[in-house]
Amino acid sequence: MSVLLKNAHVISPDVDITEAAVYVEGTQIQSVIRKGEALPKAEQEYDACGNYVMPGFLDAHFHGGMGYETTTPKPEAMGIIAEAKLKEGVTSMCPTTLTLSQEMLVESLSYMEAYKRRQAFAKIVGIHLEGPYINPECLGAQNPAFVRPPNIAEVKALNAISKVALITYAPEMPGADAFTKELLAAGICPIAGHTSATYAQFQACHKNGLARLTHFCNQMTKLHHREIGMVGAGLLEPDVAIEMICDKIHLAPDMIRLCFQVKNIDKILLITDCMEATGLPDGDYQLGGLAVVVKDGAARLKSNNALAGSTLQMNRALQNVFEVTGLPLKELVKTTSWNQARNLGLSGIGKVEAGYTADLTVLDANFHVQATFVDGALKFQR
Repeated sequence: MSVLLKNAHVISPDVDITEAAVYVEGTQIQSVIRKGEALPKAEQEYDACGNYVMPGFLDAHFHGGMGYETTTPKPEAMGIIAEAKLKEGVTSMCPTTLTLSQEMLVESLSYMEAYKRRQAFAKIVGIHLEGPYINPECLGAQNPAFVRPPNIAEVKALNAISKVALITYAPEMPGADAFTKELLAAGICPIAGHTSATYAQFQACHKNGLARLTHFCNQMTKLHHREIGMVGAGLLEPDVAIEMICDKIHLAPDMIRLCFQVKNIDKILLITDCMEATGLPDGDYQLGGLAVVVKDGAARLKSNNALAGSTLQMNRALQNVFEVTGLPLKELVKTTSWNQARNLGLSGIGKVEAGYTADLTVLDANFHVQATFVDGALKFQR
């Protein structure tokens, strides 16, 4: 099947082309056509009506939506979540688990792998294990009952069920230095999070290959003038990538602005960290078995008012950073899929360019998603 997306405003890393068209054959982009150039014939045409055509988003850290968690033990859950992700422009994703028992994780990954084999909507490019190898004093909304020391045998068992792409763990936990090396040897990206590590403790794992931080600033050691901690590490170390939840709740607008001024934009990764209430009204929900109340879009544990993930969607994350930073979209679009793909070693996604996979999202000037294409097929249209 060939598709021509005409009347497009193409936004891609370092690219901003108005009055353009994108020609797709099968699953790949064949060409980006500029104004005045002849348009090829296609079996299907889509009129972008002057809207933005961007690379489909990659959400590498999220927990659910539409009343389901990624770990909900129901075969239909992952498909419902994946279909909803299309409405926010997400074409690739890393469903993220929680601090659970190994038995629960085995069951969850089995359901994720079952969805991955048919990939009807947004595509799973790997699993993100958030916990259970975290600091019990930095739980956030994680379940304390299942926190435990790093265990590479558990990880390998899960990886055999469905490809694990990332693991969030605390670098100060016993054995974390060796665990970092073991993860990299297994082709898994190590991430520091839910941690009270000092800068020196972080450095011990950093030397072994740890170079990414989970939901930056949240549930990690704060910046202090006598101990820069994990926040300081993220700002100081040029090779360290930082995940940012840009809902203006987890990070204040001023902090978002600071990060984009201090950090190389190539090392900023937008995530949602969204939970089951995403796409639904305020009310009572849960996260990993813990009671959550959502009010004015903010999700908090009933027990202690701690933030419990978010209800953020990727298109709104991009809108927020655009409004807060004032940076051009051709720069900001790097943070929605291109940076994520490079960080995870994925090729062929993250650009609107010949030879890249035709994973595309169409957004209007108000960042409403108008259409989402996955592997060249129109999967969502408003």
